[in-house]
Amino acid sequence: MNDVRSATTVWPGIAPAILVCAAAPAFFVLEIPWLGWVLLALGIAAAWWMERGRVTASAPSLTRDLSLIAVGLLIVSVIPLAAELDNLAMLRFTLALGGAVAVPYMISRYLYRDRAISFPWRTHRRWGRLQWGWLVAVLVLGWLILPFYFITSGVYQNWPVVDTPDLIARLFVGVGAVGIWDELFFICTVFALLRRHFPDALANVLQAIVFVSFLWELGYREWGPLLTIPFALLQGFIFLRTHSLAYVVTVHLLFDAVVFAVLVHAHNPGLLPIFLV
Repeated sequence: MNDVRSATTVWPGIAPAILVCAAAPAFFVLEIPWLGWVLLALGIAAAWWMERGRVTASAPSLTRDLSLIAVGLLIVSVIPLAAELDNLAMLRFTLALGGAVAVPYMISRYLYRDRAISFPWRTHRRWGRLQWGWLVAVLVLGWLILPFYFITSGVYQNWPVVDTPDLIARLFVGVGAVGIWDELFFICTVFALLRRHFPDALANVLQAIVFVSFLWELGYREWGPLLTIPFALLQGFIFLRTHSLAYVVTVHLLFDAVVFAVLVHAHNPGLLPIFLV
């Protein structure tokens, strides 16, 4: 899918793409909405200027593809991403995050008619030993690292106290749902759109900027980027190797299962005595 592109095609497009992706830290890390709007406008305008007169319905357009990423970022940016478990907050998350995936997809398919976004759930190939081994490794690494990160840094307090069965159930659903959404948006939307114009490694770094910025506002702060940056890059790399949304979602959900258990443990010491911290 990602063919070899000439420098004259790739390099001029980097600046508009960086501007659009830089809107994510403006929205979710710095929390300066107007700066995010300006960066999105500059990035799309720069792409349009670069492509003026050369945009066709049949060829990938950087302007169109960056506009789809921008639409998704704008939709997510309208809600606060602090983790909350009340009915209104969960509805707000559902509408905003769902819209950030659905609206770009609909625009791509029915307005641009280029089917730039897809969700390849299965590849009809069995997972090999390496893939199964990585699933086990995710659980082991999560068990070793995540309790130390969440508890010693105090970031578990960025999530609400869960001390009743109802709140624990809501946390379980919320953590899993956001994990699935991460792969639908950051990998199948942002990464897939960027790969149409840039080498895989560059596209992966750009999507990681967006991915990690979102996770920062969600609660993965302090030294969290030391964990979330490698995770975001690995998810992009794994998707390149497997072309399977099912696999990257499985990896993410296993990771999030450990996150969920750690949060319950942190807020209720002794309830889940399975961690070293």
